[in-house]
Amino acid sequence: MSAPSPASDGRIAPTPEQLRNDLWLAGALLVGAILSTWLGQVAGVFGEDTPHLGWGLLYSVALTVPLALRRRMPEITLIVVAIVYFVGMSALIPELYVGSIALFIAMYSVGAWVADRRRAMVVRVIVIVGMFIWLMVSMFQATGAEGEQTAAEFSLFSPVAAMMMLQFLFNVVFFAGAFAFGERAYAGARSREMLEQRTRELERERELTAAQAVALDRVRIARELHDVVAHHVSAMGVQAGAARTVLDRDPEAARRALAGVEESARASLVELRQLLETLRTTDAAAPGASTLRLDAIGELVRYANENGMPTTFSVVGTPVAASDVAQVNLYRIAQEALTNARRHGGPEARADVRLRYDGDEIELEVGNEGRVRYGGTPGLGLVGMRERAAASGGWLEAAPRPRGGFLVRARVPAGAATPVPDDRAGETADDRGVLA
Repeated sequence: MSAPSPASDGRIAPTPEQLRNDLWLAGALLVGAILSTWLGQVAGVFGEDTPHLGWGLLYSVALTVPLALRRRMPEITLIVVAIVYFVGMSALIPELYVGSIALFIAMYSVGAWVADRRRAMVVRVIVIVGMFIWLMVSMFQATGAEGEQTAAEFSLFSPVAAMMMLQFLFNVVFFAGAFAFGERAYAGARSREMLEQRTRELERERELTAAQAVALDRVRIARELHDVVAHHVSAMGVQAGAARTVLDRDPEAARRALAGVEESARASLVELRQLLETLRTTDAAAPGASTLRLDAIGELVRYANENGMPTTFSVVGTPVAASDVAQVNLYRIAQEALTNARRHGGPEARADVRLRYDGDEIELEVGNEGRVRYGGTPGLGLVGMRERAAASGGWLEAAPRPRGGFLVRARVPAGAATPVPDDRAGETADDRGVLA
């Protein structure tokens, strides 16, 4: 079922069920008014001065039918019901109860359904003031018709004064009740509408948050797969090419190269298995469950040397305790930078890896002396490195070096896991004219 739509004045529009209930209410009151008028005629409520029963039937219709529109046009309904009630009582229509009920419901409806509270207040005050003026005039006319009374007879404790006071107090309670109930109904309805609106907003936010979480998981999985597969497959490609080149003239070197391909394949499968196990374990912390640490960068350097790219590794400064997030991301950045150097640097490529501890921050530099490839579309590797640096609360620079080659520099807080804004983390490869 669709949610109710706001009306033009900002109030939630009545539902079809509520409008049908108004029709039933008007019909029930019409039957009650006709029955009450007929019984009052028979009982002679106003003596012989009552008009013909046909006028009573017309009064009953005019009094109750407008209530079918009490939610759609509450102000008009109240004004019509008040005028009809005034005319009917002035004409001595013998109906004493349904008219009061209809007036109460009409007064209540204005308070409960008019969104313009100032207009609702003005309409009700006008009707109430008019009714009290008419009541006072009617009571004094009735008192004068009973004959002249002395001041002593018309005292506070005389029957006439008591009757006037009783009618006045009754009407005060009657109109105050209709007014108060209407105000309370409107306030309650607005509170429910605001609560429902907030509930819908929270539901939309929950769905958006869930979609964002799924998207972030997909990006993280894609980044991990890229780092694992690209590193090993790149090495396998280089080793297989070397084996093909020396297969005829140096079978032993070809066998060593093929053994390297086999080792890379096994290592790739091991890392992929670890990644899949992490994804399957619901209570595993993504970075915390990883075995990748900064001290494993030495293995990356050894692997690069064994696959034909001379690489050096140095540590500057006193090592400090680093968060799991920082260690995993710096390891992956070094892995991806070495992979790109081997893939794009050419046969003469050389690389230098430097890990610098600077107080509470860690800086990683991976530079190579090979060629730099320009043009094309940005690679996913550089994008992934920037995302990892930003996820660790730091930044990453990647650009050609003036003396040739390419330099990747990442700097992250040792213990920070919350990203901080940095314009450099949002740049793409096109901004620097290079590709990963």
